Formats: sequence, structure tokens, C-alpha cells
Amino acid sequence: MSVQIGNIDLGEFPLLLAPMEDVSDPPFRYVCKQNGADMMYTEFISSEGLIRDAAKSRQKLDIFEYERPIGIQIFGSDIEHMRKATEISTQAGPDLIDINYGCPVKNVACRGAGASLLQDIDKMVAMTKAVVNATHLPVTVKTRLGWDDNTKNVYEVAERLQDIGIKALTIHGRTRAQMYKGVADWTLIREIKRNPRIQIPIFGNGDIDSPEKAANWRLEYGVDGMMIGRAAIGYPWIFREVKHFFATGEKLQGPTIAERIEVCRTHLEKSVAWKGLKTGIFEMRRHYSNYFKGIDHFKEFRMKLVSAGTLEEVEDILNQIAIHYTEEMA
Repeated sequence: MSVQIGNIDLGEFPLLLAPMEDVSDPPFRYVCKQNGADMMYTEFISSEGLIRDAAKSRQKLDIFEYERPIGIQIFGSDIEHMRKATEISTQAGPDLIDINYGCPVKNVACRGAGASLLQDIDKMVAMTKAVVNATHLPVTVKTRLGWDDNTKNVYEVAERLQDIGIKALTIHGRTRAQMYKGVADWTLIREIKRNPRIQIPIFGNGDIDSPEKAANWRLEYGVDGMMIGRAAIGYPWIFREVKHFFATGEKLQGPTIAERIEVCRTHLEKSVAWKGLKTGIFEMRRHYSNYFKGIDHFKEFRMKLVSAGTLEEVEDILNQIAIHYTEEMA
């Protein structure tokens, strides 16, 4: 049975790319989409930034036709600002609006946004209602189990947010206090999915880093789909590998050096096209070590890549990598 968010058909068991600050930009989303991500989100966008018309926030609204279906994710602490940000985001033409009630980092949570709303569910409900009423698009939410071990209140959150009209809920299996440490606990996610009152799709997030784990947790926790975040950084192939494993029960061969180079090159080209030459090359530096993770004796090439200042230099190094590892395998 297909999973639906409003009128968006996501297929039988969708794999979603998590919104990640400084990662989930259009160039990165492009390579994830090519490798099988069923739905993606923008980096989270500050409602204050959108209202102030801050260039960085506005740029994050950029979406492209090939990315669909795509959601714009917003966060904030002021209900009226979130309502206005929803109107601005809707004009950018996404397929849905997503509210971030999960970000644990200090400069978000300590300003009363993101996961801190888990400490004030009444305000979370009021804010969500304002967002739902401000757009014709489906509204979804991403959150965590609770603020800390003593306040795992996401069961109540799920019911109350569904009642005011959200169309799907993604739950990260950690509390805010855990940040990204420890192990994600999906047992509460399963309880919410089994709650007979819950009719909307429930997506699980946290620690999905292999096809085997995805398949096991799909059976064990009964969610409608999964959101993958950190495991996709520098490894967009995770989506196709999980799908292949679901379909066949067999592990797909990992990407070849040639494929790693090709995706790295595509990511770089998109980065330069979207951000301009200087920023595009500079911001790509954080991705190189991830694309070639696990490759023997790669340090020297990595050092060259992160210090390259022109497209020609990067191209030349990528060609050197191709020649070096082809000869090594011969």
C-alpha cells in the first residue's frame, strides 16, 4: 500500500533524506535523488531569517523541479513569525511544509525553537495550528522522543498534532538531552505507530546506517518509512543499497572508485552552479573525505582536494585518483 502525505504519493515504503544544516542543500539533494531518495527537505530555515529577508535564509528556499516531492522545513520560537514564514515558504512552491521540533543544538533549542518546544506542548500545538492554517500545502512535523528521559511525551504530541491537521510525523529516536549520542530507541516510535488513534504516516529516524539494519527495523518497528540523515553524507548510495536489499535480500556492491569520482564531480558542478565558483569550491571541501571514506592511502589526495582553489585543479586531482586506483587494482 502506498504511503500518502496529502495528495503526495510516496510509494510503498519511502526513504526520506533528512534536513541537515549545511549539508542538505540543492547540490547534495541532487546526488541523493539520483540514488533513490523518495522525498527530501531543505536545510532547516529560520522563521526570523525569512521575515527579515536574510539572504542566507532566502537562498535556502531554492528548490528545483527534479527534486520533487520536496518539503521546506522551518523553525522558530514565535508563533506569529512561524505563520508569516509559512506564507513566505508556500510562495516558493514546495510540495509540503515541515516544522522542526527536533533540532537539539543550543542556538536553536535554547532560543525556544526546535526541540525546546517539547517542553511546552500547548505552545507546540498552537504553533502547529497557525502553520497549518497559513498554507494550502500539507504540513508535517519532525521531532524527538522528548526533552529528556523523564519527559518522553511524543505519544501525546503525535495525537494532538494529528488532531489539528498535520499529515505525517517523523520521530528521531533520541531525546533532546541525548543530542546525537547513545543509541536511537525506536520502541516508542513503534507504540505510536500501533496507537489505533494514529492514522497519519509515521517515519522513523536515527541510526539507519546499513541496508540490513533498515530491513530489520522495518519489520521490528512497523513504521511507514524511514528518514536517513548522517549515513547519507558522502554516501548517497545508501538509498539505492537499502532499496536493493528490500527487493532482493541481497547486499549491493558498494560504489566503485569511478562512481565515487563521478558523484563527487556532479556534486561539485551543482555546487558551483548554485553558489558560484568560489563558494561552490570552498563548501565542497567538507564532502571530499566522506566521498572517499574507507579508501586505502587516500590522505595525500584528500589534502590536495581540500587545498585546491580552482575547478581545473580539482578536476586534475580527480583524474589522478582515477588513474592511481585503476593502476592499483590492475
